[in-house]
Amino acid sequence: MTGSPARTLLLWCPDWPVLAAEIVDRVPATGPVAVLHANRVVACSERARAEGVRRGLRKREAQGRCPQLTVVEYDPGRDARAFEPVVAAVEELVAGVEVVRPGACAVAARGPGRYLGGEEAAAERIIEHVAQSCLVESQVGIADGVFAAGLAARAGRVVAPGGTPEFLAGLPVEALGRSALADLLRRLGVRSLGDFAALPAGDVLARFGFDGALAHRLAAGRDHRPLAVRQPPADLTVTADYDEPIDRVDAAAFAGRALAEQLHEGLAGHGLACTRLGIEAVTEHGQELHRVWRHDGLLTAAAIADRVRWQLDGWLSGSSGRTGARPARPTAGIIRLRLVPDGVIAQAGLQAGLWGETGEERERAHRALSRVQGILGPEAVVTAVLGGGRSPADQVRLVPWGDERLPARPGPAPLAGESVGRSGSVSLSGESVASVPLAGESSASGGARAVGAGRPAARDTGGVPPWPGRLPAPAPAVVLPSPLAATVHDAAGEPVVISARLAVSAPPARLVVGTGRPAEIVGWVGPWPVDERWWAPAEARRRARFQVGLADGTALLLAVEAGQWLVEAIYD
Repeated sequence: MTGSPARTLLLWCPDWPVLAAEIVDRVPATGPVAVLHANRVVACSERARAEGVRRGLRKREAQGRCPQLTVVEYDPGRDARAFEPVVAAVEELVAGVEVVRPGACAVAARGPGRYLGGEEAAAERIIEHVAQSCLVESQVGIADGVFAAGLAARAGRVVAPGGTPEFLAGLPVEALGRSALADLLRRLGVRSLGDFAALPAGDVLARFGFDGALAHRLAAGRDHRPLAVRQPPADLTVTADYDEPIDRVDAAAFAGRALAEQLHEGLAGHGLACTRLGIEAVTEHGQELHRVWRHDGLLTAAAIADRVRWQLDGWLSGSSGRTGARPARPTAGIIRLRLVPDGVIAQAGLQAGLWGETGEERERAHRALSRVQGILGPEAVVTAVLGGGRSPADQVRLVPWGDERLPARPGPAPLAGESVGRSGSVSLSGESVASVPLAGESSASGGARAVGAGRPAARDTGGVPPWPGRLPAPAPAVVLPSPLAATVHDAAGEPVVISARLAVSAPPARLVVGTGRPAEIVGWVGPWPVDERWWAPAEARRRARFQVGLADGTALLLAVEAGQWLVEAIYD
């Protein structure tokens, strides 16, 4: 490329990983602090440097030089989060900021140099503004190109236009930031960037490769990489302030509709559509209200207005503090209403169905459920999500309407050829439990499990292994929220017990649930043992499960835990 690099202003915050640890984790940067990555120091505070700590030292050596050293693990995410307010402060004065790395950002110097009274005045103004806004010390360097501006920032210099090659010539080769290349150049007798820049470009490419050729261009001051400026995100939020507090639903609905149309027009101007809407309100007494609405499609202007009206109706029509299902209404009228597009996508990103939009019945159901949720709260309407687990209660998770339907545990794919009747086999720690019919037929062992009766062939589960010890199909129709206590007796009237080796004392004959009347057991299968989380004593659970059929045609799922019989679920 021909021509000279663009004049660049670069702001650099010394020891930024240390400052980020102070901002986020409250680690005092005034003391001896070192940030470590892969057991080596990558940044340290001024106090630590005074004690002899340097970058590249191992942790043990650094602590040997400074016994009071505070060690902090390197976290690039923390550095980036802490640096965002600094970038925002720079953007308040200049436009087109590029984040070079956490702790350094660059901007074209031409604009700030013109409207801030010169390059030096612009540098001083930016440093002062960052110090006042963020309480962060920084240095600014101005030179031709990002690379030279970064080195100038470390020295706090403003390099004159055209003087960048001369400025770089006197710097050591370590300034390139390539330790392996710098070590090789020093062994070859090349000690400064000026010596390196004087070498023929073709010979540098042949000897050091592409990266060496790029470093050679930087050493000569030929950094032609344009700034990749950061575009500030558009503020899509709409807000309305009201002189007279709104305490009536009709007035609030009218105000909300106008705000909804304004939000939809703003999104459409950016080619966006809303899928998740945040509704915020502030009352005259300073009470803040907030609710987030989800939608599985694109929220139109009418849909946004409806949700705003429902939400305001739910807030303003709340209870007056008496006991009831409805939440208490605000203590005063609403003086500020704010709509936040919490989730947006490109307007062409969601394609309608082959025969048009979602059906009218489904949309009406969505509107009804969303309105109930807006009045009673997000937990008032829930849907069931199936997942993995060993018991029916573990396999179902209730999630609020509109939230992501993700199972709590990964569910296995159905096994090929798995029985869907009332008998089946399950895998217990790699062993097969024999199938035992439920309809009154007894196995030779009296219904006890038979281990080692043959191992099942390998079956495809879709990449997700089955849960060991899970119930066979079909699943029970009713899962009790709290298991019911029960007693099981044999034909002689004695309680049926299960030994530690899963031996049944006698075939179950009668079942009594709570204080109810005895019911005759005509068929049973089990026991199926489950020993969960044995490695965590506080969460360990061991039980054995049975399937029983009663004389009246009812089928139940029973469990024995700590000697107590429980009714967990009912089959249809």
